[in-house]
Amino acid sequence: MAPVNIFRQGADEEKAETARLSSFIGAIAIGDLVKSTLGPKGMRLENVNILISNTGMDTDKIKIFGSRVRVDSTAKVAEIEMAEKEKMKEKVERILKHGINCFINRQLIYNYPEQLFAAAGVMAIEHADFSGVERLALVTGGEITSTFDHPELVKLGHCKLIEEVMIGEDTLIHFSGVAMGEACTVVLRGATQQILDEAERSLHDALCVLAQTVKETRTVYGGGCSEMLMAKVVTDLALRTPGKEAVAMESFAKALRMLPTIIADNAGYDSADLVAQLRAAHQEGKTTMGLNMNQGTIGDMSEMGVTESFQVKRQVLLSAAEAAEMILRVDNIIKAAPR
Repeated sequence: MAPVNIFRQGADEEKAETARLSSFIGAIAIGDLVKSTLGPKGMRLENVNILISNTGMDTDKIKIFGSRVRVDSTAKVAEIEMAEKEKMKEKVERILKHGINCFINRQLIYNYPEQLFAAAGVMAIEHADFSGVERLALVTGGEITSTFDHPELVKLGHCKLIEEVMIGEDTLIHFSGVAMGEACTVVLRGATQQILDEAERSLHDALCVLAQTVKETRTVYGGGCSEMLMAKVVTDLALRTPGKEAVAMESFAKALRMLPTIIADNAGYDSADLVAQLRAAHQEGKTTMGLNMNQGTIGDMSEMGVTESFQVKRQVLLSAAEAAEMILRVDNIIKAAPR
């Protein structure tokens, strides 16, 4: 699964033509929201054939750098400009031969080619950033092209509908019914930057957990059920273990029981009462019992469908144990008598 990039309101936005995409690439979703268009406002296209390109469409005016052109009249300048326009017109005609009704370009599109596309009924979207056109090509099933001499060799993108939508104060172009199956764009909105940052972190964590679950499909019961099960087994083993090791094992079991305590505290319930009820239920052999934070009681996690990723739970335990061991080693070194 590729990394997840979530663009908030105003993030990395330099001008109105900047493209904004969310990249949920893989088995989950792919961003399909692009900002700005040079096509007719309010345009709605159905059954769209899309040509995605990275080519210069801004040469309908004279742009000569580092050189000098001498002419003896302004008519000569007009002839040069006309030649540039004819070259651009031929290029647009080659693009139109692909049988498209939407053209998306990585670079700028000047007024003259825009007029030609509009006259042919083709929506033109300019200045989509390079990562943006790559994601759009991926989700629509097309390829990024730079030359247009062989239309039969070009792979076009497809989607069922392109329309303008309003999100907040921004006008965006929405691609729906894309060729690569399900796709979506997640737009985060909040009153403050801190709320947006927290929402982004939460969404990122959820997607990472989902990615791990796709790789490792095993799950365990949530709601503190797994921690109470492990704590019970460790406590039973500590009772049969002689020596000081039993003290360490009891402390480990107590640390495991802290997770359902924290869950109850965060929900605003009496953690001492709930954890005591949960511990008693597990002692009676009800190994699927956990915390029901909707009702403020204990409940059967199998009936409620509360599960967690086995891989994530395993990594949490390993990381916590390694961190605790590292702190204990450092404390021993600090307390060691000088030689």
